[in-house]
Amino acid sequence: MSTATTTSTPTLTLRPDNLKRIDLSNFEARPGNDFSSAFTAFDEPLEGDQADYLPQRFAELKQELVQNPEKVVESWKRLKLVLGDKIKLIEQEGSNIIPEISFNEIQKLDPAKRQNILEKGCVIIRNVFPKEKALEFKKDAQEYIKLNPQTKGYPASDPIVYELYWSKSQVNARSDPKMMETMKFINNLWHTNDPNVEVSLNHNLSYADRFRIRNPGDDSFTLGPHADGGCIERWEDEEYRKCYKDVFNGDWENYDSYDVTHRTKANMNIYPVANACSVFRSFQGWLSMSSVGPSEGTILLAPFIKEITSYFLLKPFFDEFDELDLQSSKFPGSKLGKNQEFNEKSHPDLNLSKLMTSIPKVQPGDAVFWHCDLIHAVDPVHKGELDSSVMYIPAVPLCDLNTKYLKLQREALLKGLTGPDFPGFPTSEAETNHQNRADSKFVYQVGGLQALQELGLEPIKYDENDSQGVKAVIDNFNKELFYKV
Repeated sequence: MSTATTTSTPTLTLRPDNLKRIDLSNFEARPGNDFSSAFTAFDEPLEGDQADYLPQRFAELKQELVQNPEKVVESWKRLKLVLGDKIKLIEQEGSNIIPEISFNEIQKLDPAKRQNILEKGCVIIRNVFPKEKALEFKKDAQEYIKLNPQTKGYPASDPIVYELYWSKSQVNARSDPKMMETMKFINNLWHTNDPNVEVSLNHNLSYADRFRIRNPGDDSFTLGPHADGGCIERWEDEEYRKCYKDVFNGDWENYDSYDVTHRTKANMNIYPVANACSVFRSFQGWLSMSSVGPSEGTILLAPFIKEITSYFLLKPFFDEFDELDLQSSKFPGSKLGKNQEFNEKSHPDLNLSKLMTSIPKVQPGDAVFWHCDLIHAVDPVHKGELDSSVMYIPAVPLCDLNTKYLKLQREALLKGLTGPDFPGFPTSEAETNHQNRADSKFVYQVGGLQALQELGLEPIKYDENDSQGVKAVIDNFNKELFYKV
């Protein structure tokens, strides 16, 4: 098996005795068998619109959130007009509306291109890796599966999504200096005006996710339009809802999709379920390991992050006649313990057949990123002639919420367990007996000290010029994960 690394590094004496370890013996196993448990699309459908009605307390939640009904009604009218114009523009431009830049631009990006990314909430970064290296990642991943035939995936009979987290191929891609530089760029699309907010956008944490290899003709990997990062939590959790206060107050035009201030303490997982992400991902993302175009098993996105997020946040407050509804417990497309989902009946003004846009054709080594609130979907049928293969790699900035997760994930790395957000953690066999899986020494060979820090294997030092919030979050990272700095 090929395990070529990106850079040569000096010898480092790793200190496993310095790691504050966790006893996992009393942890209950994460529920679910595969990724499908997070989606209502894989459940038995309820008759009519029963699925949209939540317990009665959610009617009271509506009344709590809408303090100025007249102002919210007027904002809804303004929003629908703007949204209609945006959807017309999407229909005209098609895939061309998705922003694209090259890896070589991220150090000094043209302000107009940056603004375009912020407006759309997504971006393709070309040539993060050379084509040959990305194809090597896929080849190594396939060889790892052959070497370990006990590997599980979905569907069980002919896997597309593999329950693998620690192959050398995956760790190589996540820990490569070019990917780490990319993540720093992505995280810094966000901001805060408060120097005391405990987050460092210059430090990314490596989040272990899976990969998929989807063959031509497949129609089983069907994910309709949805948004991750929780579901009803956006309205219910007191900290989470603060992210959207301008929307709920009737000032959606002032909503800032990139203000990190309240994101780092939001509870996105009130109703735990397998595959529900419990960390703050500034952007979700994947690295392409194949050449894939529209209708070839690729991703579809809903650009214009501010307008579309504002729409789905306000929709529960209005009925099908656009009358204010603060009495019912109806939250369209929302279900406890699932992702937020969308269809033509639940969110008719989105005009999903025109809104959902395939990304342009990508090549091996290109990376795709989309905002954590962005609606996205997957081609229901892979109509291409080649495999559609991607490695899921999100951007995860350093904050206390993510540090706590990293401490658990570090155990997964050291023992070969599934990621803590995923089915079976920490009791399933996972990769504990897999041959040739990555370890901390391999991490260091690929990405050096920074790669170890991203996985919680080495402390981080802050700069004296850092803000109080950055210093505090780094101090907490070190105290949480290590005995000595």
